[in-house]
Amino acid sequence: MEEEKYMERAIELAWKGCGFVNPNPMVGAVIVKDGAIIGEGYHERYGGLHAERNALKNCTVSPRGAVLYVTLEPCCHYGKTPPCTEAILESGISKVVVGTQDPNPRMAGKSIRLLREKGISVDVGLMEDKCRELIRPFSKFIRTGVPYVLMKYAMTMDGKISAHTGNAKWITDKEARFHAQRQRLRCSAIMVGVNTVIEDDPLLTCRLENGRDPVRVICDTRLRTPLYSKIVRSARETQTILAAVSPEAERRRLYEEQGVKILELPGKDGHVDLRALMFRLGREGIDSILLEGGSTLNWSAVRQGIVDEVHTYIAPKLLGGTDSKTPVGGTGFDSPGDALPLRVKRVSRIGEDWLMESEVLKECLPEL
Repeated sequence: MEEEKYMERAIELAWKGCGFVNPNPMVGAVIVKDGAIIGEGYHERYGGLHAERNALKNCTVSPRGAVLYVTLEPCCHYGKTPPCTEAILESGISKVVVGTQDPNPRMAGKSIRLLREKGISVDVGLMEDKCRELIRPFSKFIRTGVPYVLMKYAMTMDGKISAHTGNAKWITDKEARFHAQRQRLRCSAIMVGVNTVIEDDPLLTCRLENGRDPVRVICDTRLRTPLYSKIVRSARETQTILAAVSPEAERRRLYEEQGVKILELPGKDGHVDLRALMFRLGREGIDSILLEGGSTLNWSAVRQGIVDEVHTYIAPKLLGGTDSKTPVGGTGFDSPGDALPLRVKRVSRIGEDWLMESEVLKECLPEL
């Protein structure tokens, strides 16, 4: 189907904005006239032109009478750029094909109605599932004000994330580890627990060429992050947040002198209240979080209901060991009926390993 071909191209273009437009959504647009693409574009950077305006700017011939394929309903309000509906109306485009409506309850369908009132034909819902996939983090953030949380971990086929010695390098091969770096690019922030920092001294940056480093969030209840750690020593170059409970003023000052931001939060069961943390991070403008926690933090995240999606990298090997750690620790749920339900969206092979992508079926993070 010709229409699907053009929307597929718009989706492909939208993904090029991955990691650079947050907290705005990734959007792609294609303009077609007389059976040929005459212009295409995508939202390239936060604060820059939207996909529709870039596509119009790149037109090789006049777009009058053409069809615009766009993954998300065009905006009709003034933000960092003028409304895209204005540009569409001025261009002479005769038809707009929209992948999915704006998820913002105050905006959904408003632009579509406006364009139709002005005499432009508008179709909605072409390849909607793929278009919605592009905006999953944005959709949650714009409706709730809290970040979309993607939990990611690597394990063996017998469900171990490390050997009984604590050695976790490497569960998966380098192809899978490289693939996981793209998630650091996609999400606004990366979150780990303080034990990960103490044990591994990670940098938690994006190692992709021309990538963007995520904001680093460390759940550190009692401010135990070593002052000599890579995280602290690089805090002036990469935004770093320590989430703590009742931090001592003098200890706090030592981190802040190094450029670290301290968020003081309530506690829950001896740790940082993760639900409260999500609302605070939302106010910081963080729309999405890659959770690369250990088993303790993962369990807290699951139990407190902040997880939206789970990416499981599976290595075809058996590690064994009663004391070897599993991805989600803690006490666990009381019965299988109480377990957090997931829906597997996609299973793919990456080198010798496998990736299972699942979404959480329960509604996450209801209002506090």
